Amino acid sequence: MEQDILPMHLLRIKENGEGITTEFKEAKQNLPSSLFESVCAMLNRNGGHIFLGIKDNGEIVGVYKDYIKNMKRDFVNQCNNPEKLFPTAHLAIKEYVYEGKHILYIYVYESSDVHKTANKIFDRNEDGDFDITSNTTLISNLYIRKSSTYIENKIYPFATIDDLRLDLIEKARIMAANRTANHPWSKMKDLDMLRSASLYEKNLQTGEEGFNLACLLLFGKDDVIASALSYYRTDAILKIKDLERYDDRDDIRTNLMESYERLTDFIKKHLNDKFYIEGDQRINVRDVIARELCANLLIHREYSNPYPAKLIITKEHIYTENANKPRIIGFIDLDNYSPYPKNPKIANFFKEIGLADELGSGIRKIVKYTSIYSGAIPEFKDDEIFKVKIPLIKAKEISIVEISNEKLRDLILDFISMGAGRTRQEINEYIYPILNDKKEIMNNRVRTTLTYLRKKQYIENLGSDTKSKWSSK
Repeated sequence: MEQDILPMHLLRIKENGEGITTEFKEAKQNLPSSLFESVCAMLNRNGGHIFLGIKDNGEIVGVYKDYIKNMKRDFVNQCNNPEKLFPTAHLAIKEYVYEGKHILYIYVYESSDVHKTANKIFDRNEDGDFDITSNTTLISNLYIRKSSTYIENKIYPFATIDDLRLDLIEKARIMAANRTANHPWSKMKDLDMLRSASLYEKNLQTGEEGFNLACLLLFGKDDVIASALSYYRTDAILKIKDLERYDDRDDIRTNLMESYERLTDFIKKHLNDKFYIEGDQRINVRDVIARELCANLLIHREYSNPYPAKLIITKEHIYTENANKPRIIGFIDLDNYSPYPKNPKIANFFKEIGLADELGSGIRKIVKYTSIYSGAIPEFKDDEIFKVKIPLIKAKEISIVEISNEKLRDLILDFISMGAGRTRQEINEYIYPILNDKKEIMNNRVRTTLTYLRKKQYIENLGSDTKSKWSSK
């Protein structure tokens, strides 16, 4: 079986060395004894990346290939063992090869829970993992930060199992079992399953116990969700002929599992199929885009904000909008993008039932399959309202002489706003002819563009300082 090569974005993380969100551990035959201290600390802090088979100084020593299968199995088992990690966490461990050596990689999300390993609480800073079990101040601060950051943690102590859709709980159990053989949920009763997924919990500060908002959003009956979040709504709109109003609309005010189905069905209803052969598999590109786009819209929404989530289909684009708590402002640079979950419990649940993959993979898949579907590049803008723009058709070629200087500058800046997603061919065919136009090169905004592209190492000057000639590196 051919092994996956270490992806470029993980190589960049590795090359930056250890830090608060990156940990190297030497591991040749077994999982390191300190592994779950790092897992626990990252869950409790900002999440992060753990590489097994790499020394502290960054030297790759590798993991012995014959032991990898057992190490991966042991890791998954311990993640689901409450005596080892509590609450349990659903984490994936992946195998990669770099320079002929095998590496195991774990992405740890930032959890909305406070986790323990071997009954000890660990937190993380730049210097590593620290046992804070005996420090009541640090533990209290940790609980306060988690409760204030994640509304999905809010407990509804008077909600009962009768407020939930038991048919959807059973459906989720079957989906998880179909995705993973012998999944623990397949043998659990409903309440035990919800506890395992951190959807029923106890707040150790207040003593409140019950179903949390994440559980109500996933499985609650419609009237129960409306009682918990009166403003909760997701709008799916088609605007092609009637631009003032709409041609079709689905006003969605139900649980997240059925919301996901209605959103993906809306896209399938109004967009054409496009199939693509990947390896030996025939893939429906439209359906992949729909899956990732709709999961992203629901999982990463800030539910404390009354702004309704929106999915809008026009003749040339799909747009989505959802309330957000941004860490950056502006267009996402995929070369330097560190994803973080807005609702870790909901994200984990979607992952367990197969409606989402590892954090960050959704955006990369949308970029990949949009380029196949339309030959264009999507945009992701992180702000108080997170916006995604998916082109459905490739932008028309525009002659330089046909447009004004102002429009030309806007086109350049728009084109590079997702510079990390541009291919060399696109840069060669579109940007360089514009940059080599003498009239435009004198403009300050274009000079800013040149500086950006040069720093990104997309271009180099083959001419002189007074007579520039820009080309790809």
